[in-house]
Amino acid sequence: MANIATGLNEQILETAKDLFINKGYHGLSMREISDALNVSKAALYYYFKDKEELFLEILKIYLEDMSIALEKIQAESTSSKQQIQHFIRHVLTQPAKQRATIRLASQEIIHLTPKVRKTFDTLYREKFIGKVQAILQKGIDSGEFRKMQIEVAVWALLGIMFPYFYPTHSGDSPLPDKTIQEVTDIYLNGIIKK
Repeated sequence: MANIATGLNEQILETAKDLFINKGYHGLSMREISDALNVSKAALYYYFKDKEELFLEILKIYLEDMSIALEKIQAESTSSKQQIQHFIRHVLTQPAKQRATIRLASQEIIHLTPKVRKTFDTLYREKFIGKVQAILQKGIDSGEFRKMQIEVAVWALLGIMFPYFYPTHSGDSPLPDKTIQEVTDIYLNGIIKK
C-alpha cells in the first residue's frame, strides 16, 4: 500500500508541475489537477493541504536536486571557471521541463503568501544561489576572476540562461552543444573582440 501511495504522490507532483508550467500558479485550480490525474479532489487534499503547499513541494524538490548537483561541482578539483562551465552545462542539458521550474519559481512566487515566499527564499539562497555565489567568490579570492559584486554576477549568469527556461524556446529536444558553449563563452569572456 505504501508503494501505491508513494507512486500517487510522485504522479501528483509530476502532473502538477506540468500544469503549473503550462498555466502558471494563478491560472490553475486543484480541481484541474485532480481531473488531470483522474482522482478526486479529496484524494489530492490527502497528500497536499492546498495548491500552495503542492507548488512549494515542487520547487523544494527542484532546489534539492540543484543543491546536490552544485555540491558535486564544488567538490571537483577544478578551477572556478570550469565549475561555472559545469554549472551552465548541467542546467542547460536538463530536460526543458526541469529548466522551466526555475522560471516558474521566479515568475509565480509572487502569488504565494509572505510566509511561504520567505520559506522559499531561504531555501533558494541556501540550496541554489548561495552555492553559485560561493563558486564565484572562490574565483575572486584566488585571483581567477576580477573583483565584482557577487549578486550582480549571479543574476547576470541566470539572466543569460533565462530564455532557455521556457519549454517553448527549445521544445523537448536538448539544447545544441554549440548553444551551451556560446552561452558559457559570452558569460565568461564577454562579447568584446580581443
